[in-house]
Amino acid sequence: MPPGSSRVTIRLESDGGGTRLHLSHEFAEASARDAHVQGWRYQLSLFGNVIADEVNAGAAAVVDTWFAAWSEPDDRLREQALSAVLDPEVGFRDRFSLINGLTDLVDHIAAGRRFMPGLRLERRGDVRHCQGTALVDWVGLGTQGEERFKGTNVFVFGASGQIESVTGIWAPPEHHR
Repeated sequence: MPPGSSRVTIRLESDGGGTRLHLSHEFAEASARDAHVQGWRYQLSLFGNVIADEVNAGAAAVVDTWFAAWSEPDDRLREQALSAVLDPEVGFRDRFSLINGLTDLVDHIAAGRRFMPGLRLERRGDVRHCQGTALVDWVGLGTQGEERFKGTNVFVFGASGQIESVTGIWAPPEHHR
């Protein structure tokens, strides 16, 4: 390659339902190449954000369906709602759960409803999303609308826009009203 020249090669390949990008930016001089590395990292993060924002444009509605399902007393309706927004192999972790799969999650929520009848979970604030991962604050409300507990969930979305995993991080008891 002649001094001062460069060549950019972009190759796309199918990768298990997604697309993998291979980028090569060749330079005659190593110092010129090295000066471009961080710029490409930045540009690729912008590209990744655009795609993830498009795929997950409905993240708030998906998350709201998740929380509404925890408040749904009818097992069949709860499972229908969750089936629409969850990967069937969804993982759920929190202080009281180590769940794998939609069936176990539906059973877990039913048990929670038996032990905490009338409890309602609600999202509080905006969904904070970056490249398929979202942070969402929530509250657990009692039958009179009083705040019983709160926390933050970490949602991981798959390429389909469905939730692949949720980790619930409960606020320490002293932060509850």
